[in-house]
Amino acid sequence: MKTMMYSIIALVFIAACGNAEKQTNDTMEKKLTYLALGDSYTIGEGVDAADRWPVLLSEALVGEGIPTWSPLIVAQTGWTTDELMDGIDQAHIDPPFDLVSLLIGVNNQYRGWDTAVFRTEFNELLDRAVTFAGNDPGKVLALSIPDWGVTPFAEGRDRAKISAEIDAFNSIKKQVTEKRGILFIDITGISRLAENDESLLAGDGLHPSGKMYGMWVEKIIPILIQQLR
Repeated sequence: MKTMMYSIIALVFIAACGNAEKQTNDTMEKKLTYLALGDSYTIGEGVDAADRWPVLLSEALVGEGIPTWSPLIVAQTGWTTDELMDGIDQAHIDPPFDLVSLLIGVNNQYRGWDTAVFRTEFNELLDRAVTFAGNDPGKVLALSIPDWGVTPFAEGRDRAKISAEIDAFNSIKKQVTEKRGILFIDITGISRLAENDESLLAGDGLHPSGKMYGMWVEKIIPILIQQLR
């Protein structure tokens, strides 16, 4: 009788451990995976890693009751659309991801590259982003290009021309993403607040500060949550 009782207890213990392990695995499986693609704005040039906007976004999702892993970031300062594609090839990314963000284009504008080429390469990057998101465009988020023309770095340059060119690039991004059913969020207006508020800029006088990145996330999060749910 005692032997049988011990056996029953052992089976119950094993079952309990199995359930606990399953619950742990289920919890892990429910955490969103996030891939962030981009350039200096995504890698957070000039700010601590904790202040990068993809990191702040993942934390904000957690705060809203959506468990999310820290983002995998594939980005580098200075990257154009074609350089990002090369970077993706070298990163050996392992999809699928529950969320993929894409912010690219400022260096195309800075180098004076043709907008028609940008349209083609941006479409190619969106193709990759959708693939990384398990072929679900509803899991892809694209952001507009910030306006560096209002920053001290642009001193002595034609600020109006810079802003107009960035608007042209962003118009392409908006058209392309919305046509494909991909979420597009315009943060360019927020970036232009830096013209009268230097606290929104990093120490280099060009890139956003953690404060500005936080403002981006505040705008993104309610729209993104509605999309994800």
